[in-house]
Amino acid sequence: MAQQLPPGFRALIAAQFFSALADNALLIVCIALLIERGLPAWWAPMLKFCFTIAYVVLAPFVGDLADAVPKGRLMMAMNAVKVLGVLGLLMGLNPLLALAVVGVGAAAYAPAKYGLVTELVPAPALVAANGWIEVTTVCAAVFGAVVGGVLISPGLMQWLSAPADWTPSTLGLWLLLALYAAAALLNLGIPDSGARYARQSRHPVAMASGFWRAQRRLWADELGALSMAVTTLFWGAAAVLQFAVLRWATDVLGLPLNQGAYLQAAVAVGIVAGAMAAGRWVPLSRAERVLPLGVLMGVAVPLATQAGQWWMALPALLLVGALGGALVVPLNALLQYRGHVLLSAGRSIAVQNFNENASVLVMLAVYAALLAADLPVSTLMSGLGVLVGLCMAALWWRRVRTQARARAAA
Repeated sequence: MAQQLPPGFRALIAAQFFSALADNALLIVCIALLIERGLPAWWAPMLKFCFTIAYVVLAPFVGDLADAVPKGRLMMAMNAVKVLGVLGLLMGLNPLLALAVVGVGAAAYAPAKYGLVTELVPAPALVAANGWIEVTTVCAAVFGAVVGGVLISPGLMQWLSAPADWTPSTLGLWLLLALYAAAALLNLGIPDSGARYARQSRHPVAMASGFWRAQRRLWADELGALSMAVTTLFWGAAAVLQFAVLRWATDVLGLPLNQGAYLQAAVAVGIVAGAMAAGRWVPLSRAERVLPLGVLMGVAVPLATQAGQWWMALPALLLVGALGGALVVPLNALLQYRGHVLLSAGRSIAVQNFNENASVLVMLAVYAALLAADLPVSTLMSGLGVLVGLCMAALWWRRVRTQARARAAA
């Protein structure tokens, strides 16, 4: 399968790795910044909330934008927007506003990145290609959490002899600028796929209307709706789990923030392993058969909260991640394939991003509200796992019923 992946795809995954690495490290650095400023704990998930708003608000427009210009060039420009957000933090901009600026760059970056996958890679290799994309994205989350933890560690301040008036977050922000610059340079190696689409209206009302028609068309497709529902639920739950594990590591296991970030990376390591396994052994034609893994993932989350020591939590969190990676990669590939068939590459990814990030916004808002109400984080994590397990079981049952009716009618 690897032989079917074109050379331009390698440049794509390298560029997106460094950009995602900086995004994930930035989140840890901003949490440290909140702590330095004495802001309440529920502000932490609001960082991700503000980062994600642009994905939802700009969804009707960024798909057409990605289809209108060479996608590699657009990705490089969006890295520049992210740099503006980091510079804003260094100049004292409110962290929530700065993350919203970075989110604008990320929102336009995503449909260009995933749209290139469907343009550069033939359909039989899409699961393998998505496996690589998800592996590098999650590797960026793993190393991003680790890099973020290192950037805010007192040892780095001493080793680099940072100015006395700098805080760990200040040093981290300056180093993150170098990561975003590296990502921008790597985008120069991404080729133009040559794909061209019919010119769409640039009037905002017409673009929004076309987006909602695309939304309805993808949800009306049996396989498109199934895969969209799974990925929407998964990424919303994953966003909450990202913050819940950090809070759980500090509240229950007694770890400092930089060490909690390393434990958070265990989930991402598991996702890498599961994504690699799915990319190797699950063909696109059998993508829907991984639905039971979602039920198991939901069960594994409450079990992980029973650990009282970090070494007990580690294998449980690895298992949660592995089940999630094996679940989401085949269904993400199926969703992208159906979206590419029914719509354009950029617009289908924009529709996908809208749904997945609307889920992230809703679930993070609920999580932040429950944190503000002082609900124990272990209870929150257990409830999240039960919710995911029940929803996945319902989707699995519905698919089995649909297939049974189809066989009876044949």
